[in-house]
Amino acid sequence: MDLRKLKKLIDLVQESGIAELEITEGEERVRINRSGNPMQTVMAMQPAAQAAVAAPAAAPVAAVAPEVPAAPEGHTVKSPMVGTFYRSSSPGAKAFVEIGQSVSAGDTLCIIEAMKLLNEIEADQGGSIKAILVENGQPVEYGQPLFIVG
Repeated sequence: MDLRKLKKLIDLVQESGIAELEITEGEERVRINRSGNPMQTVMAMQPAAQAAVAAPAAAPVAAVAPEVPAAPEGHTVKSPMVGTFYRSSSPGAKAFVEIGQSVSAGDTLCIIEAMKLLNEIEADQGGSIKAILVENGQPVEYGQPLFIVG
């Protein structure tokens, strides 16, 4: 299944408000499940022969969304790749940056491990770290916000 079809399916799920969509095409199976957070979409692809039969989704229950605190203002540093986010060079080592710390353009903010390669992510502008948006060891996606620098 090509990437354009997947993108259209994700857009369809987000626009329609349905909770779950499952498509089987030949040996490939795609299941898009939308949780309570409208920005979070979960996708799983696996051959249909190995796929488990899913129970029908229960009807969504209307809930009042909790008030979300305002995000800090500033420049967002986004992930340039898919991988695993690390705040320090090794376990137990001091983190590259902390909230409130001043950074200059070119300073290392974190490491993203992708395919067993450690990639240093540098600040693209100077300022102070307003927020760290990802937990150490958490997987990140391309374009996912990592830091707010102001």
